[in-house]
Amino acid sequence: MNRPYVLVLYYSASGKTAKMAQLIARGVEKVAGIEARLRTVPKVAATTTTASPAIPDKGALYCTNADLADCSGLVMGSPTRFGNMAAPLKFFLDGTSPLWASGALVDKPAGVFTATGSMHGGQETTLLSMALPLIHHGMLFCGLPYTQPELHKTTTGGTPYGASHYAGHDSDNTISPDEQKLCQALGERIARLALLYTQATQHKQATPP
Repeated sequence: MNRPYVLVLYYSASGKTAKMAQLIARGVEKVAGIEARLRTVPKVAATTTTASPAIPDKGALYCTNADLADCSGLVMGSPTRFGNMAAPLKFFLDGTSPLWASGALVDKPAGVFTATGSMHGGQETTLLSMALPLIHHGMLFCGLPYTQPELHKTTTGGTPYGASHYAGHDSDNTISPDEQKLCQALGERIARLALLYTQATQHKQATPP
């Protein structure tokens, strides 16, 4: 049997969302019995031309619907674009209707993360914009609870809706210690819930009708 995994799916323009994804993956792999799978999405073009190579020159591979269908949990991230997720991630999600029709993602846990250029540049609305299609897929949306002490004391990013990072106007801010801890906490939380999903699914399959 293949080892269960949490899919850490992201789009990154400046590299900050990618760094958050790596921290979240580190949190996932703190949980025994499950692993993280990092995947990204290609850029989109304004015209019907190829915007990106079929295989990225560096970093994570491009995500497929099979990566999404086979995951036990999902953490999805994007930089903010006018308070919303970036177009490449939305474009990918728009192509997941077959998974919606089959119910492939129902009951799997999901969380979200984002990076913004300004402190109040739409972190929470971007997180919520990513939550909406996941809820339509029947996933169980999970944020960060206030039992995480960093939520009470952060002066940079960090929300109950998911992990976030204040990158600065030129994306030159480092990911703060509080932001790092919240990224890892989100990955760890989704991993624990994904293991429960996997165990429940295996039990259901093993139980005769």
